[in-house]
Amino acid sequence: MPLEVILPKVDMDMSHGTLSTWHVSEGELVQKGAPLFDIETDKAAMEVEASETGYLRRIAAQPGDKVAVGTTIAWLYAEGEAFDLQMATGPEAPASQSPASAVAPQPIEVILPKVDMDMTHGTLAVWHVAEGELVKQGAPLFDIETDKAAMEVEAPATGLLHHITAKPGDKVAVGAIVAWIYPEGMAVSLPPTPVEAAAKPVPVEAVLPVQSADVAQPISTLAKRATPAARKAARDAGLTLSEVTGTGPLGRVQHDDVTDLLVQRTAHVAAESASAPGWIRESGSLNISRRKGDGKSVILLHGFTADSQSWAPFEKALGPTRPLVRIDLPGHGKSPKRHVRSFQDLSRMIVETFDEATRDLEDVHIVGHSLGAALALALADIRGRRIASLTLIAPAGLGPEIDAAALNGIVRASRVESLAPWLRKLTATPEGISDDYARAAMRSREDASLRACQADMASALFPDGVQAFDLRAALSRIDLPTQILWGRSDHIVPSAHGILADGEFALHLLTGAGHIPQIECPDRVARIAQRLINAAEVLG
Repeated sequence: MPLEVILPKVDMDMSHGTLSTWHVSEGELVQKGAPLFDIETDKAAMEVEASETGYLRRIAAQPGDKVAVGTTIAWLYAEGEAFDLQMATGPEAPASQSPASAVAPQPIEVILPKVDMDMTHGTLAVWHVAEGELVKQGAPLFDIETDKAAMEVEAPATGLLHHITAKPGDKVAVGAIVAWIYPEGMAVSLPPTPVEAAAKPVPVEAVLPVQSADVAQPISTLAKRATPAARKAARDAGLTLSEVTGTGPLGRVQHDDVTDLLVQRTAHVAAESASAPGWIRESGSLNISRRKGDGKSVILLHGFTADSQSWAPFEKALGPTRPLVRIDLPGHGKSPKRHVRSFQDLSRMIVETFDEATRDLEDVHIVGHSLGAALALALADIRGRRIASLTLIAPAGLGPEIDAAALNGIVRASRVESLAPWLRKLTATPEGISDDYARAAMRSREDASLRACQADMASALFPDGVQAFDLRAALSRIDLPTQILWGRSDHIVPSAHGILADGEFALHLLTGAGHIPQIECPDRVARIAQRLINAAEVLG
């Protein structure tokens, strides 16, 4: 069966793109991964590769054409596959067909977009709209995740969502149809057939051979039906609803379903402890602390092995008037110890906590450090419309290199004498960390189970001494006021990562600072952060 060539979505707010050139002519053979065509938006130009090997046929968009995201612009035919000329041109409309029927409203395909150059599949994480519900054009429709990023996808049109074919957790091919949006008042039956698709007035859509009855049955996919009490219980226990079997009407998850699962898992605590020696998973939400003030709030995300109190010098330099919201990472500060399987797993926890912390807030500013900066970047990639500005201090995720020995030394140190030498690698010079600072840091790390939890997290995030997550593509997609601050003498994460990164952001390289400039030179860091915050609010 021929394969559709889809115009991908390469920017969060992209609805159309201009096809600038084809690299392959009609009827020519193209190899999988070879350049196929170029597209341009008002922000970027991108080369799109062929998703499969085949002969290019039925080109429906020419260089210079402005094309809607998700539109089929050509087809790839496998070698030896018959090329149906009638299908290419579309059947003639019956003579009795009136002009009005030719332009009648038609359902709109919802396509899984391509958000990374080398992306072939994405995991559908959650639907924000249920089957049959009304969605407005530009409103959040669903989230997708790849091995590099997570992204919120917006509705391409206003209408009622029907024929959902992918549920949360499904791995879906780029360009696949995951649902249809019907204009209000339009009758809903089975998904459009090839004949119905051929009647569309837009030439590109007129030749659409949509999938048939094997995907016609709608799937209930809205995250999962659950009572509010069950959602809170699952969140507090560190569970996802997909782990819980619902016993209520239509499979709705009840509070008792969550409780029963926790009881069942109690029997496996010993086994979990064996795989994660020295600590036991805790339930509860991540810790959120606040400082009242006037104006838009600043969200603070600390780095690995730190906690919210580490922001004290920066907060003092920022002044007392700005409202602050601090989030402790799992297994840090006052947050419960949770098992973190991967950066994506950790990002989901932070997105959930961010949503809870900012429920009544608008246009927040985010300041993150190191691992917290990587999480801030992931947040901005999927919740960008709610964020006014982004300040990243020595962010992780922009390159593989990291001083894993120093991280492991800090994690495993059980005495001031063994902790202090590793802490002194955080600053530009060893004198940046005093003995009193080292003693205070050790007091917050006396809990052996906390150290064991963080050791497991380090193994998941930094296996074999490298950063196992790459956020460079996410940084290049960010479309909000963004800046990176990096100490020139950073011994933990090289400042070269910021210099080599691509994207529209300001880069501040700080002489005399290491990995923790918000502690080494808080006044300077606060001034730079405040300038961006002020500018964003003037623009906003």
